[in-house]
Amino acid sequence: MIYKKLALYTLSCIVFLISRSAPTCAQDQGEYTLKTAFLYNFIQFTEWPSSVGNTIKVCVYGGDPFGESLNSLKGKSAGERSISIQRVLNQPELKDCHVVFVNQATIGQLPEISEILKGRPVLIVADSPGAAKRGAALCMETVQNRITFEANLTEARNAGLNLSSKLLQLARKVYQ
Repeated sequence: MIYKKLALYTLSCIVFLISRSAPTCAQDQGEYTLKTAFLYNFIQFTEWPSSVGNTIKVCVYGGDPFGESLNSLKGKSAGERSISIQRVLNQPELKDCHVVFVNQATIGQLPEISEILKGRPVLIVADSPGAAKRGAALCMETVQNRITFEANLTEARNAGLNLSSKLLQLARKVYQ
């Protein structure tokens, strides 16, 4: 419980800082550092089934826009679980993941990825406009030079995942 409170506090601070940041914040190298923090909080505020085990495997599909910032999550705790990171180039490898980040370059493959992962406890996250309507459970977007996110509850629930109401309160839009 203390971890979730701390994570909520951290997410709130990040959202506050992002909303107060300079207009070029999302355009510079720091964009994916901030998106890494969002991704970590998405993991923290997702309720995972026990079948997931002790490790949350985060996979980046296609090219990796995060660079070294994503590596900072490796070994961090997410509740009772630890986080591992993997870069994946082939869709079949995604079946072993718990979080799949679909980058802008591969967003056209989102329907195929969703089909491959159907029925599995996998949180699909993207950062392309409209992705929350096309199969991603969470989608980070840059709106007025600030990072925001949308949530698709149907996609999360179809994957057997529950998104915290505290997380959903911070979403720009929630699709049901």
